[in-house]
Amino acid sequence: MKFSSKVLKCGLSPMRKFHPYAVAAEAKGKKIYHLNIGQPDIETPKAYFDAVKHFDLPVLEYAPSPGIPALIDAIQKYYDDLDMHFEKGDILITNGGSEALQIAMNCILDDGDEILIPEPFYPNYNTMAYTCGAKIHPIPTSPHDGYHYADRAKVEAEINGHTRAIMVTNPGNPTGCVLTPEEMRMMVDIAKAHDLFIIGDEAYREFVYAGEPLQSMGQFADAAENVIVIDTVSKRFSACGARIGCLISRNKELMAQAMKYAQCRLSVPTIDQVASAALYTVGPDYFAAVRDEYKRRRDTVIRKLHQIPGVVCECPKGAFYVMAALPVDDADTFQKWLLEEFDDNGDTVMFAPGEPFYATPGKGKNEIRIAYVLKQEALERAMDLLAKGIAAYNAR
Repeated sequence: MKFSSKVLKCGLSPMRKFHPYAVAAEAKGKKIYHLNIGQPDIETPKAYFDAVKHFDLPVLEYAPSPGIPALIDAIQKYYDDLDMHFEKGDILITNGGSEALQIAMNCILDDGDEILIPEPFYPNYNTMAYTCGAKIHPIPTSPHDGYHYADRAKVEAEINGHTRAIMVTNPGNPTGCVLTPEEMRMMVDIAKAHDLFIIGDEAYREFVYAGEPLQSMGQFADAAENVIVIDTVSKRFSACGARIGCLISRNKELMAQAMKYAQCRLSVPTIDQVASAALYTVGPDYFAAVRDEYKRRRDTVIRKLHQIPGVVCECPKGAFYVMAALPVDDADTFQKWLLEEFDDNGDTVMFAPGEPFYATPGKGKNEIRIAYVLKQEALERAMDLLAKGIAAYNAR
């Protein structure tokens, strides 16, 4: 049987590709410390579950395709409080931020088009682009300068006749790179100057660690036709399983096109929308406590990495990931070895190998992404396992 050329270009998620090896290792009695997937261990606010318990409609009907009014209102107020004002029609509720991004790409990309994204980037972006017949054109960065990319000459040098959009993940996954307000303004100005869309994937907006104010591409009302914001409750409220996100844009024509996809998939689950609306009642103390916890974890990971000879990494300013270059020949091979052949008193560790986070062939081969989503004691142990694993791997 013949399969679509688009799906054949797609790969498996690097965060999940070693799952069969992990299952086999656990079957042998190994304990695995998981640093490979950005699944927070922070408790989801009680408001979510209270809303589910109090849901008492006699019929679980389809929700409206744009989303239920209560959730749209809650998101609108959230942005109002950040001094960013959107009309209700500027907000489309989606099945997670992933669907929001997939809809946005399907609205703006054709076969042969390109979207500029700083690399390394979230690998599922590749799949989303390929299913539109498009591809990612990388903006190169380096671990030696903290994966910084907001340089006008560097960005504009990558724009060509196939470029349709620029995408910025801010704070960055997997790098933790955070743009300053001036850098965000510059990226928007580039998009305006070249008549491009600019997509802000802002799933980690709350997680910045140097006291910066919360920023969004949505603050640039003068670029209403260019800016698309992707948002989600997944990381902000530690509610990844809710699968609630939104696509936001002041571009009325874009939102009209997006509605075609929204109506095709009918609706987003009703109860998850009701419960997610309740999440937006959570106060600032919740975010302050979560930020402090992630900052402590980040500092632990960076301290431990800097104690390992040959590791190259910069301290990330946001999100909850660290991208690091290891003194190994191949991070993919190293990860497989850790699961199949290594343990320390029955323990081993998983991370996400870095090569799939790049579009440029050969880059990231010895890099890894660490998600610091474990509690402090477990994180300390996981980082010790990484150090011992590197030493044992290189001593073979």
